[in-house]
Amino acid sequence: MMPLVFAEAGQPQIIRKIGGSPEVKKHLEDLGLNVGGQVIIVSALGENLILKVKESRVAVSDELARKIMI
Repeated sequence: MMPLVFAEAGQPQIIRKIGGSPEVKKHLEDLGLNVGGQVIIVSALGENLILKVKESRVAVSDELARKIMI
């Protein structure tokens, strides 16, 4: 397992674990990021990652992306 920030852009990844406080986990779940779900890094803009989750695009900070393990 490794944090999402180290994944290659454009490659589908499966979320294995989400760390952090219960509030962080709930926030990521509300964005559609769930364990077992698929995510693709579309691009990196500064310290943010643009992710494709299902049929949506979501921006997450580098700090949050480090809590998502693939």
